[in-house]
Amino acid sequence: MVAFLLSRLKSFRQIVHQEHNQKEKMLLILIFGAFGIISNYTGIEINNGAIVSQTWQADVDYDAAIANTRIMGVAIGGLLGGPIVGLGVGLIAGLHRLTLGGFTAEACAISTILAGLITGLLGRRFGIIGRNRSPWGAVAVGILMEIIQMGVILLTARPFEAASHLVEVIAIPMITINGLGTLIFIMIIQSILMEEERTRALQTHNALQIAQQTLPFFRQGLNFHSCGEAAKIILQATKADAISITDKKQVLAHAGAASDHHQPGQNMATLLTKKVIENGKILIARSTEEIQCYRENCPLQAAIVVPLQVRDETVGSLKLYFEDAEKLDQVEQELAEGLSKLFSTQLELAEAERQQKLLKDAEVKALQAQVHPHFLFNAINTISSLVRTDAQKARKLLIQLGVFFRSNLQGARHLLIPLEKEIEHVEAYLSLEQARFPGKYEVEFDIEPQLNHVLIPPFTLQPLVENAIRHAFSNRKQGNVKVTAYMNRDKMMLTTEDNGKGIPADLIQSLGKESVRSEEGTGTALWNIRKRIQEIYGMEGSFMIQSEQDSGTKVTMTLPLTQNKWSENDV
Repeated sequence: MVAFLLSRLKSFRQIVHQEHNQKEKMLLILIFGAFGIISNYTGIEINNGAIVSQTWQADVDYDAAIANTRIMGVAIGGLLGGPIVGLGVGLIAGLHRLTLGGFTAEACAISTILAGLITGLLGRRFGIIGRNRSPWGAVAVGILMEIIQMGVILLTARPFEAASHLVEVIAIPMITINGLGTLIFIMIIQSILMEEERTRALQTHNALQIAQQTLPFFRQGLNFHSCGEAAKIILQATKADAISITDKKQVLAHAGAASDHHQPGQNMATLLTKKVIENGKILIARSTEEIQCYRENCPLQAAIVVPLQVRDETVGSLKLYFEDAEKLDQVEQELAEGLSKLFSTQLELAEAERQQKLLKDAEVKALQAQVHPHFLFNAINTISSLVRTDAQKARKLLIQLGVFFRSNLQGARHLLIPLEKEIEHVEAYLSLEQARFPGKYEVEFDIEPQLNHVLIPPFTLQPLVENAIRHAFSNRKQGNVKVTAYMNRDKMMLTTEDNGKGIPADLIQSLGKESVRSEEGTGTALWNIRKRIQEIYGMEGSFMIQSEQDSGTKVTMTLPLTQNKWSENDV
């Protein structure tokens, strides 16, 4: 009965789970010391092998003794709390037994103190009580302590004949009943541990499920759409009557009860939320007055508000509202706290991904915005020389130079551009190069018309054509480059092919995968193109280089067909 009642006490359940500090050890000593005192009072008085009294044992005759469950409480206290608790419980129960009298009073007091100390040492050394421990170890210890008590009675109680006769009568019943009592007590304690473990497992499972379902949305950051979807998921997975998510200034989402006045886009409706944003600490309200909603008839009666943090800075809040304060129990509080940590982690990862993407975009755009200085100087020199001899051609080249720079700007400001814009960039580059080296090479375009508006990463074709012109034909009088775009099922195949000198076999495996050192370049352009295709399209895109010495090089890009909206207004 005592074990069952103790198992219902929240404080005792916490003590069972935690490492014991001085305060908890004192509490255990008081609990099991009281258990020992009650056992003394409720024992059975025995005189000459016969039951004398089964009532409250406040005073025992000198010739009598008490059969009770005192050792059980002392042993369990020692096993739970260690030697300090065991000794403390043993002293309380043993000294109290001494005050009741009887010819075994001294022997029982000594055996009780010894039992407390020994079980405490055994509990500390072997960890006999635990969720993964068999209860029979504790039962064996309890039985051993009773046997020790019988031995102490035989050694110290006098007259010996009376002590021997008493042990003969009470030994087997007391050892059996105390062993059975210890088993029941330990099983109840273990059930507490297992129950709490199952509860935590369910909470963790629930929290992880919610986190998994909301991850795609929180990775987008805190916005109306992502928070709206996340709030719906959380509402379905918890006992809350309403879920609200805010940033620092306004409500981003509200699902459930009180949606008529807790609406997305509005300023925060409760002072409770403002306090959480300011302090970064969890707050709990169990009344409408504590919530402090501006609407008098608001049905929300309780709430737990947890901060959402990114790198220790509060960026928003998650609120679980309840129409009945009784629903806001410990389970919901722990779940809310767990979700707060998980969502904060998700937001941190989203921010890290965003910063990484910005950094990559900055790197890519820096590369895209670069113009080869020799190309620029050569283009200006070519145009200057034509101003007097062929003004019309010089004018056309200036226009093409403008188109080239415009394409650079477009590439620096857009992740994707239409194929036709990339072709314009290539043509502008070619017109300027061909003006310097007339008749040295020919470039042919074979583009299926329906692909002109398909979006591709900028600076994918132009660097490939430039590579062919600068490297493939360096030792040749004339060369050919062919640019092809055609559909293959749901993909676009984009190729550049030249009949140049090809790429050495020792470099072909590294080109496009990393920067390489060679007399003719580093391969950075190819690496940049491959990297962007992987980051933008993932497994749906590919980049392949095929080349043979003295037979030319072919670069093939496989891209999914995308025709998203694109605008030049910001250029």
